[in-house]
Formats: sequence, C-alpha cells, structure tokens
Amino acid sequence: MNFLVKLIVGCLILTIVRNDVYAQQMAKIKIDPDRTIGEISPLLYGNFVEHLGRCVYGGIYDPESFLSDEDGFRKDVLDAAKDLNITITRYPGGNFVSNYHWEDGVGPTRVPRMELAWSRLETNQFGTNEFMAFARKLGTEPYFAVNMGTGTIEEAQRWVEYTNVKGQSYYANLREEHGHPEPYNIKYWSLGNEMDGFWQMGHLNAEDYSKKAREAAKLMKLTDPTIKLIAAGSSNYRPFADPNEWNATILKELRDVVDYLAIHMYVGNPDDNYYNFLSTPLVMEHRTKLIKGLIDVEMQKADRGERDPIYIAWDEYNVWYRARRGASSRGERALEEQYNLEDALVIAGFLNGFIRNADVVKMANMAQLVNVIGPMFTNEEGMFRQTIYFPLQLFSQNMHGTSLDVYVDCDTYDTDEFNIGLGEQVTRQSDVPYLDVSVAMNDDEIIISVMNRHLTDEISTDIILQEGAYMGEFEVMEVNGPDVKSQNTFGSEIVQTSQKNNISPGDNEFTYVFPPHSYTMIKGKIER
Repeated sequence: MNFLVKLIVGCLILTIVRNDVYAQQMAKIKIDPDRTIGEISPLLYGNFVEHLGRCVYGGIYDPESFLSDEDGFRKDVLDAAKDLNITITRYPGGNFVSNYHWEDGVGPTRVPRMELAWSRLETNQFGTNEFMAFARKLGTEPYFAVNMGTGTIEEAQRWVEYTNVKGQSYYANLREEHGHPEPYNIKYWSLGNEMDGFWQMGHLNAEDYSKKAREAAKLMKLTDPTIKLIAAGSSNYRPFADPNEWNATILKELRDVVDYLAIHMYVGNPDDNYYNFLSTPLVMEHRTKLIKGLIDVEMQKADRGERDPIYIAWDEYNVWYRARRGASSRGERALEEQYNLEDALVIAGFLNGFIRNADVVKMANMAQLVNVIGPMFTNEEGMFRQTIYFPLQLFSQNMHGTSLDVYVDCDTYDTDEFNIGLGEQVTRQSDVPYLDVSVAMNDDEIIISVMNRHLTDEISTDIILQEGAYMGEFEVMEVNGPDVKSQNTFGSEIVQTSQKNNISPGDNEFTYVFPPHSYTMIKGKIER
C-alpha cells in the first residue's frame, strides 16, 4: 500500500514539474550592436487630428469647457498629449480633406459647410490658425494634407503661400491681416488622402491621380522649395483592389517628385480570435517589405540629385472595430472605440514593426489623437488614457537612436486565414513568434522592446549581448492587465505602464521572464 501511495505521489509530482516546464517556455534574444538596420526617425511617433466626430470639437478644442485654456484648448488633453511626445501631427484629414476648402476656416468670417465625408455640419470655427496654435502648444511638427478630391492644384498652392511665404504676395498678406505676421514654415504636405478608395470624394485612378499630384507638387514647390511631399499610397486592400498596382504606378510617375509614400492600415478582431488578432502587425510588416521592393526598383531609375530616396509613411494606423463594437462611423460621436489590453499589445506590435523597418519607415501617425479611435477619451468632466496610450508613450519617450537587427529564437504558432477588419481578408500566417522584439541603441544605451503574444504562458528568455558588456542596473517597464479584455474608463486606468524592479544583468547575459499577454521595455547602459 505504501509503495502504491508513493508511486501515485511521484506521478503527481512529475506531472506538476512537466506542467511547470511547459508553462514556462524558453527563448533566446541575441543582440549584436554592429548589426544595424537604420536610424530611427523621430517622426515615427506622430499622431493625427481630423474633423471627425469629437476629435476636434469636444476633444482638443472646447471653448465652452471649464477645462479649457484661454484659447479654447482642453488642458487635460494637451497635458496627456505632451506626455506622448508627439513629434508630428497630421491635419485636417483623412476623408474630410477631400472636400475641405481651407479658406472657409481662416479669418474673422467662417463659412459653415455640409461635411460630406462624415455627415455633419462643419462650422469651420477651427481651422489653419487654430490648429497651428494647438501645434505650438503641443510642441509638435505640423503636417498638412491638401484637398486632391474636389480641390484644385491652385487651391493647394495658395495654402502653401498662406502658411509659408513672407512678403507682399496676396495670401501672405492675408495671413498677416488674420493676425499672424510670421510664416508657419510647414514642412510636410500630403498630396491628398486615400485617393485609391472609391469612398473618397473626387476619387481618381492611379494615372489621373499621378497627373494631378505632379502638377500640384510643381506649384507647391515653386511657392516653397523646402517642403517635403507625401503621395497617397494604398489604403484599399479589399478583394476588389490591387494595392501593389496602385503603389507601383504612383512610384513610377512620382519618383522624382515626392519624398514619402503614405500607406494606411486598420486592424480589428471581428472573429474574437486572440492569436489571429495579435499577428496582424506582421501583415503590416509584410506590406512594408513589398512596398520597399517597389521603391528600390524605382529608385534605380529616379533622378533625385542629392535628395534621400522615397520613404514610407504609415500616416494612418490603429485598431478600428467599428462593426463589431457598434461604434457609428458618422455623426457627432463617430468611431468612439473603447480599447482593451489586446488592442494595446497590437499597437506595441505595430511600433516594433516600424522599428524593425527603420531604414525605410520614416514616419507613422496613429489615428487619431482623442475620442475618435484615439489613445485619449474625454467627457464634460474629464478624460482618461486608453490602453493603447501606454505602449505609444513608452516608445516615443525611449525608443530612439539606431535600430538593431536582433536574433530571436522562441516558439511559434500558425494562424487561420482570417478577416483583419474593415473587409480585409488575409492568408494564413505561419511561424508567428510568441515573442515580438525590437531593439534600439542610443549612444551607450540599449532599449529592448518585447511583446509576449502568449495568452497563458510566461516565457523565460536569455538576453545575450554578443559584443561588449551590460553596465549597472537596467530599468524595466511593463504594460499589462488582469485580462486581455481589460479596459480603462473614467477614474479607473486598469491597464497602464507599471515600473518593475530594476535588474542587474551579468557581464553579457541575463534572463528575464516575460509574463503572458504583456508588453515590456528594458533599458540600460552597455560598454563596448
């Protein structure tokens, strides 16, 4: 009897040990400071303000609120936005811009218009000069999009003249009459928005868009030769579109004209499949590599003089459920998503992907800043930071310098063929790593960015420096929550960044256990 009891107890112990080993997966990250990808552009940490829902009115701008400053800007939104270190902000759209006439929104008399993209009345109370006042308070680089739908190339040129020219020209004088004697010197200008999309007012095919964009660019650059121009690349990956054909045409026709190609991507979880959803940033990365190949082909034929090659601007990206969560796309409270932890992990995956492609991705703009699919959410009494706020904050405050090409060895999984949202179907993805990793080196500082996709398992990881030595203590910050469906709300930010205990690595290797469904940043000094 004693023997039988001992046998049963022994089997139970063996089972527990085996289960414990299974629960704690093993992985390896190797970091070689000489294996560089490219310099990380500070413009990766941008955002987007569009006249849509409560992004502008009731979001950044609310003159009637007791929470606003003397210029009508919400102070709580400004403070939270400053903590995001937003390097560049795109304005005023988005679909909105394809029927926006900027002269309606300047000067003492504002012209209310029917807003056709999002079905509301646009009062034009907030326009060019109000946005520039906001941008200066925020400390962000302005990035304007011109109307390439119902607008004319002359209208685009006049906007550059109004914002960037000092002298006795008509529109420079008009800006001075409006109380702004010095030019704004806006550097970045987008030649329209999503012109490949049938939903766009003034939608054009690739050839016609290229012709209009080229002529608009000519007039704009003659007005201010220092500006940088962004072409409208693919936004439409639905079954009836060929985005690669659009991108190839735009790059061929505008390779000597533009500085960036703008690409858009929104993802969701319409089937409520966690592992499929967590793989969606890899779809973005695959598209990045395809477009990089198209750019490389055209750069061989381009005549750009001393200018840089064309770079990629992911100037709209985010999680956007819309249909599943029932958020209306139109009206006064459009697209007011409520984000959870798994959404924050997807955003961390996007940002890691941008870093891993830092040689070609030189701008990114989360869409949008507040209320409308945004990292912040307001009401009349206050605001809270959504879950997606926190990975973006960690990246923008820490992930600078040079991107490193690191070796990652960890377990993987396969997805189904699945719908990533907004009607986009993607093929089955194989060998999706549970650990999603990017690493930056900034002088003698190393920043290790790791998202653990595994829903239930922690992953014990050896982090090996292949040249040099770790120095001193390393700071550890983590974004996590009790459950992947955990959400923040007014007065309760369940998901946020927590400061973990500092760690003291060995000479060139240490082990860290990444919790399930988590995003972690580890930062410290190295000596080479």
